[in-house]
Amino acid sequence: MEIISPSLNDYLEDLLPARLTVMQEMEKLAKDRNFPIIGPQVGRLLYQYTKLLGAKRVFEMGSGFGYSAYWFALALPEDGKVICTEAASNNIDLAEDYLKAAGLLHKVEFKKGDAIKILSQTAGPFDIILNDVDKNDYPRALETALPKLRVGGLLITDNALWHGRIVNNPQPDVYTQGVLAYNQLAMFAENLWTTILPVRDGLAVSLKLE
Repeated sequence: MEIISPSLNDYLEDLLPARLTVMQEMEKLAKDRNFPIIGPQVGRLLYQYTKLLGAKRVFEMGSGFGYSAYWFALALPEDGKVICTEAASNNIDLAEDYLKAAGLLHKVEFKKGDAIKILSQTAGPFDIILNDVDKNDYPRALETALPKLRVGGLLITDNALWHGRIVNNPQPDVYTQGVLAYNQLAMFAENLWTTILPVRDGLAVSLKLE
């Protein structure tokens, strides 16, 4: 299911300023490999939120080959840091190559393994946590992320609309169930203010309250 009409999406894509060469190479690789990345529309939001918060510490739960980390690192100050998590060594190698070519690697640290476990073992607080783990683990990711997020920080979750599978689906699979459960938890948590944006595949943006 298309979240917005293809013609409107094409308009938004065409409106985007040209990206730097390294970023274009990452986008081409994602297209060639059919590898899911957040894309430039969401990337610009990550950059904007990082600047708005004056963020210095960012944690990514699921980093792939570093596309979202690129946007965060681009926005962070020189003493800022993105902690990335990824299970595949080849993706980490690719990410480090891309970020080094962009002059951003000094702002990024990669940790190999399970994102939720790594976050649980990493000292907070963080200004921003990006959640893009396996969808069936979304509720567990929320539970782990909240104590690690500072008050006034943002928990940003990709695929909140999950290609439309969250509606008119009498027998949702475990991944869809995970997204459905996450959206409910995030929207009704007393210490979160959540808005789900219909950008790309849906972005749940949760502000941590007192």
